[in-house]
Amino acid sequence: MAPRLAGLTKLTLVTAPTVCHECIWWQTRGRRELDKDRWMEKVELEFGAWGTVYYDSDNRVLGSMQYGPAAAFPRAWELPAGPPSDDAILVTCAYLVDQSSPWVLQSLFLAAIGEARDRGASSVEAFSYRYPEGESAYERFRVHKTVFPQDFLADFGFEVVRAAGRVGLSRLELGGLVPVVEGKREKVLRVVKDAFLPEPVPAPPQP
Repeated sequence: MAPRLAGLTKLTLVTAPTVCHECIWWQTRGRRELDKDRWMEKVELEFGAWGTVYYDSDNRVLGSMQYGPAAAFPRAWELPAGPPSDDAILVTCAYLVDQSSPWVLQSLFLAAIGEARDRGASSVEAFSYRYPEGESAYERFRVHKTVFPQDFLADFGFEVVRAAGRVGLSRLELGGLVPVVEGKREKVLRVVKDAFLPEPVPAPPQP
């Protein structure tokens, strides 16, 4: 079986990392409670899949990402540099299981961008953080699951539209994107793997 990307839904959530199963942090404000099943049903009815799950060739999960209409995530109105724009698809969080595959997070972001374009969204937004120079990859990508490095997002064309200290709201306008990020998840996966797989090492010359 080839690696694949699937939509994050009520059905596929059971295959996502367990930390995501009951989490309702983005779906609530303060310490309020919420019925996640009802939230999933509502969002899927009005929007469709609310994220992406990445499976390897053995059907093991390498990572997952949650995103959807900004209004579906009330927590975004409480964060520094918020609130998000009403017209945006908001990427709220990503959880990476396997750090040995360098294209996993890039693939998840490109899938979100492609889905947003397919749905006719005008922009994609995410909360970002301006890390000091030389910060470790562990701190940048493993410690925080809901705030993404600003320079990482900038590589996709995101620009900071509002900041509060080191926290920013980064926005990608979709009008001028090149076709490489368009299309369904399988096409995105192929594009990302082609971009991030290492170059073949030339064979040493024969004596």
